[in-house]
Amino acid sequence: MKFLILSRDGVINMTRVEGVRKPDEWAPLPGSLEALARLQREGYRVVVATAQPGVAKGAPRMEMLNRIHVRMLESVRNKGGQLDAVFVCPHSADAGCSCRPPRPGLYAEIADRFKINLSSVHAVCANGDEADAARAAGAQPVILGDDDRGASGTAARYGSLDVFIDALIAGKLES
Repeated sequence: MKFLILSRDGVINMTRVEGVRKPDEWAPLPGSLEALARLQREGYRVVVATAQPGVAKGAPRMEMLNRIHVRMLESVRNKGGQLDAVFVCPHSADAGCSCRPPRPGLYAEIADRFKINLSSVHAVCANGDEADAARAAGAQPVILGDDDRGASGTAARYGSLDVFIDALIAGKLES
């Protein structure tokens, strides 16, 4: 099975300092929706793994986060793509949960739910903490951009999701 894990903020959509708190604040990064459509045509299953600590503080509430994700899913579908699932860590940074990066719990949950070994799965991340979580779960991390926050290992780097997807489909990934 061709499978890919994507972070949400900074990979699919633009990041906001205060976080995406309402559906109309969710805005795709240039080329990301088209890249997801190419993955669909190539037969990939794609899931999102996202830490949303604002939920623990009530901004956004879980119901609003679900509406944000509906907007994301509809935007992807409208371009011909598909996301198979969205996995969320709703905990604050100090909660000590196993699912908040750099801990691997969210990725382990994905592996368990889809009954897959992550050793051949790329996880496209927005920062080093996410890459460390993916690596700890056995996935192959890729970082978009230059945010090394928390990175304890190496990861391939790409400027954007569409550039990574082009390389993935062409079989020309950096190591």
